[in-house]
Amino acid sequence: MKISQSLRELISNCTLPANEARILLAHLLEKHFQLPRSALLSRDDMSLNEQAFEEWESLVSRRLHGEPIAYILGKKGFHNIELQVGPGVLIPRPETELLVDIALSEIAKLNKPTKVLDLGTGSGAIALSIASTAPMASLLATDRSAEALAIAKHNAQFLNLTEQVQFSQGNWYEAVSPQNQFDVIVSNPPYIANQDPHLTQGDLRFEPPSALTDYASGLSCLEIIIAGADKHLKPGGLIAVEHGFDQSEAVVELMKGVGLIDVQVHLDLAGHFRAASGRTRL
Repeated sequence: MKISQSLRELISNCTLPANEARILLAHLLEKHFQLPRSALLSRDDMSLNEQAFEEWESLVSRRLHGEPIAYILGKKGFHNIELQVGPGVLIPRPETELLVDIALSEIAKLNKPTKVLDLGTGSGAIALSIASTAPMASLLATDRSAEALAIAKHNAQFLNLTEQVQFSQGNWYEAVSPQNQFDVIVSNPPYIANQDPHLTQGDLRFEPPSALTDYASGLSCLEIIIAGADKHLKPGGLIAVEHGFDQSEAVVELMKGVGLIDVQVHLDLAGHFRAASGRTRL
């Protein structure tokens, strides 16, 4: 590739899929020239300067070696916010927005100040999305990873949500005071079974394994979260968890097995059973 190539030619000649090339190039236009993504069309005859062109080659190389675009850019859009992400946290995915929507629906029904617990917050995606939409909600977001919590706290500061969202380090309910009870608990725990071939494919190769798999059946973390819900939910409180596309029946049984009522399943945009919710008794 030559530095004199136009934006149009860079995309056309790139060995990446065109949509990925456009994402990386738009990132460079914003970073080096303060130009919007629309410049890929309105100014497609312009060329990059030497510094931007060298970075373009580097970004393309990283992507060709499989590094996730979200890690390359250092950010990822989720629900109605943009988050800083890095190798220390799971990349937020569209299907997880389902948990946000379930929580927001419950908060709207309650129509009062609401306490929400987000277990295994990672980048803070779920908690911060809820907080940004529901100003009456107060949230506690937990994670056992100090690296993940550092990223989540940075995101909270960037989004000006530090007063609404608090953070605590620890493994699941160990990070929560026994006396602390919530109206809503949400969690997207590791649910991929150990040795699942997906762990060695695509973006998952670069993400922290502990955020993806429980190193067991895929259900062990879900079991802990569901079993402990009754102690940390107010009477009639709601818990919603994300799970694998083939785990719905098992998760529903776990919820019924600990006495949760009004157990429901929820479909993601692809039509897969992706979340389950239940309530404690009044």
